[in-house]
Amino acid sequence: MNTVTAATDNTADALLELIGRELGDAAVVTDQSTLTGMPVLWVARNELLNVLKLLRDSAWSMLFDLSAVDERLRNYRKGLPAADFTVFYHLVSIERNTDVLLKVALDENDLKLPSCVEVFTNGNWYEREVWDLFGIEFTGHPHLTRILMPPTWEGHPLRKDYNARATEFDPYTLTVEGQRQEQEALQFDPEAWGMERERDGAEFMFLNLGPNHPSAHGPFRIVLQLDGEEILDCVPDIGYHHRGAEKMAERQSWHSFIPYTDRIDYVGGVMNNLPYVLAAERLAGIEVPERVKTVRVMLCELFRITSHLLFLGTYLQDLGAMSPVFYTFSDRQRAYKVIEAITGFRMHPAWFRIGGLAQDLPRGWAPLMQEFLDWMPKRLKEYHKAMMQNAIVRERTRNVAAYNTSEAIEWGVTGPNLRATGCDFDLRKKRPYSGYENFDFEVPLGSHGDVFDRGQLRIDEIHQSLRIIQQCVNHMPKGDYKADHPLTTPPPRERMLEHIETLITHFVQVSWGPRLKPNEALQMVEATKGINSYYLTSDGNTSSYRTRIRTPSFPHLQQIPAVMRGGFVPDLIAHLGSIDFVMGDTDR
Repeated sequence: MNTVTAATDNTADALLELIGRELGDAAVVTDQSTLTGMPVLWVARNELLNVLKLLRDSAWSMLFDLSAVDERLRNYRKGLPAADFTVFYHLVSIERNTDVLLKVALDENDLKLPSCVEVFTNGNWYEREVWDLFGIEFTGHPHLTRILMPPTWEGHPLRKDYNARATEFDPYTLTVEGQRQEQEALQFDPEAWGMERERDGAEFMFLNLGPNHPSAHGPFRIVLQLDGEEILDCVPDIGYHHRGAEKMAERQSWHSFIPYTDRIDYVGGVMNNLPYVLAAERLAGIEVPERVKTVRVMLCELFRITSHLLFLGTYLQDLGAMSPVFYTFSDRQRAYKVIEAITGFRMHPAWFRIGGLAQDLPRGWAPLMQEFLDWMPKRLKEYHKAMMQNAIVRERTRNVAAYNTSEAIEWGVTGPNLRATGCDFDLRKKRPYSGYENFDFEVPLGSHGDVFDRGQLRIDEIHQSLRIIQQCVNHMPKGDYKADHPLTTPPPRERMLEHIETLITHFVQVSWGPRLKPNEALQMVEATKGINSYYLTSDGNTSSYRTRIRTPSFPHLQQIPAVMRGGFVPDLIAHLGSIDFVMGDTDR
């Protein structure tokens, strides 16, 4: 497998020429050849903000991701700048349909970078996350505090010298005094966020919505500054569901981490497996059979339907309608009946493997799938009639919490929430993966970017998912369910009993897992809630050196204050329902 495509080479040359012409050749230290499928440029620290501004103004207008790597234990760094820590910036150009990855090298005795918030507004939360988990300071940041870990936490968990297993820590205890301190640390201080407590002698109300509230859709807290029913400002507070998924990836083998991915967007099922296994297959140089690609697409689209059905039920429930949630959950059970028949599990099948699938499709899968495909279209007509044509629903959602395409891009919004603004950007069409280029389907778009469009779009997307699945049923390729490659899942048991080489391969794969060559790979997919990506760094071992999980819910929640200032509390409830987020996806 080539390290970069010709298109990527051309983009890299154009970027180097642009940066050199505008800022001088010293702005870029070096370019790096990787398996990410995009140019990777190491930028001089003193030129970072200038490079970011230049690229932002040259159509790379979305800061898609920002994170870091502790490089101190990495062995394979030939040709790269000396660095104890690396901070990387992943920029996306919707207009050009291209990406670029910028990296900055840092010494452990000088872990400081200028904040990019004035260039990319949504860098705020990402920089807080890097400070929280790596201890890298961003000078000029408006509020550089912990975001995923509790305020009283000590240490930075994604550093390599921070333990990864519970058995490496002392038993957890919490005294009465300790509990009091923890509770005090969670108290909201308006002045720390630049908020006033009163105006013209009248006090504002500060209201905690969550972290235990039905409309919060999980352990999510948002503190509202209210003048009556009007929201003057608000502060989302996340991290209550943080489980350290990226840290876990450093201790699990390449194969054994797959079940952990299911728990990120925990209603997305195998949709979480896909970007991880595709990125790992890039590292391993594995090309899977056409049957594997088609089965993966079919299962991903089926989980897109179950996720959207959950969204529709809770979305309407948040608006005050009780009946829809019973209908949508009933239809989800029909989908899970098919999923369970194929994979043996329901919500968390962990069924995709590096190089293929856990097993082949069982006998009788097609009639069962066809039964579901015949059932759902009629139900969707009922949903549209009962929900989206409902006068109360329209009144509560039309022109509520609306934003346009440029505002969505500014905050890193992707998926249905971006397409609801009219922006035609769907990775399945723009950058097909896993064989999506072989399917005939349309990309539904909205026009107002409001709560209503975000709801309607999910119904339209279910129609298209059914259309894709029908093509999978009609044209399922024959062939094996895994690639014939030594780094994929262990060989079949019958072959293991016939050849000593196969027996050895089986033993090594089960005992330690495969060793993937040192390199970096990144895969983005159009997941249920937006674009999800896995950025894997291999150091030639049986587990990942660094696994970065970029999820759509994280930036979507960061945008809430910008959308809701000047709105009302009932509008906030409607907006929260329309975002379609889960906290496992946000907190990881």
